[in-house]
Amino acid sequence: MSITVVGSVALDSVETPYGKSELELGGAATYFSISASFFSPVNLIGIVGTDFPQKYIDILKSRNINIEGLKQVEGKTFRWSGRYHKDINQRDTLDTQLNVFESFKPTIPSEISQVPYLFLGNIHPSIQLDVLRQAFPQFTGMDTMNLWIETTSDDLQEVLTRIDILFINDSEAQQLSGENNLKKASREILALGPDILVIKKGEHGCVLFFEDGESFSLPAYLLENVVDPTGAGDSFAGGFMGYIAYRNSTEPEVLQQAAVMGTVIASFACESFGPHRLLLLSNDELKNRCYEFIQQTQLKSSPIFSF
Repeated sequence: MSITVVGSVALDSVETPYGKSELELGGAATYFSISASFFSPVNLIGIVGTDFPQKYIDILKSRNINIEGLKQVEGKTFRWSGRYHKDINQRDTLDTQLNVFESFKPTIPSEISQVPYLFLGNIHPSIQLDVLRQAFPQFTGMDTMNLWIETTSDDLQEVLTRIDILFINDSEAQQLSGENNLKKASREILALGPDILVIKKGEHGCVLFFEDGESFSLPAYLLENVVDPTGAGDSFAGGFMGYIAYRNSTEPEVLQQAAVMGTVIASFACESFGPHRLLLLSNDELKNRCYEFIQQTQLKSSPIFSF
């Protein structure tokens, strides 16, 4: 099954302890699309300026990604720059230039308005609502951030009533729910509308919460060298949503498998600046790391509860 993603396509400049890159292909929708394309055809809805390099357009075209919904307009592309600390979990945003993205008004072409899977990237909730008025998916996921939680509560609350799965990190979950305990936070968030909540915990993995009170925890894949974690969360969401679109199922077992796929793809995204490692990734490499990860997360024998 196909999936549509609406979000940012950007030019990133990033500095980490391992080096730096300038005006690299970036943006949430970019990482999501590349990751999801390993499993399902992707329709990318976004906007770029006339400064967006043709080589990046060619890269997107070379994947299983339909970019007819990627508008190119007069002006500069959204640009972001950041610097990561020695503790790679800490970063400083040095500059954000919205440019043409500031006036982004996505249009969903009629031929993809019925695509069964939709992902709303981290954009203003009012734009997410506008997309939901144009598209009629069977299953919708979304991302958000602390800025929208703080400043657009009403619009965000309405979006949450219309989606099926929400991806946020632990601090955003605490902020959205008003609860510091993640289990309590999950109950508050699921009561707002989503059936499934995915809390991303970076190097500590992820937790899935379901409306029936069940949960599923997964560690991260351990990397010896993290070159650049930019886009890892978007890659996780892309791998996750792409896999359930491929399986055309949201059964709990499939969602757990999707979490494995998202985790493994995110680990590859961290191994290079920009999406280069993802673009070089083969299906065999992906499968092998999935098998390795599954082995790492399984007990070698059943515990004996004889105490």
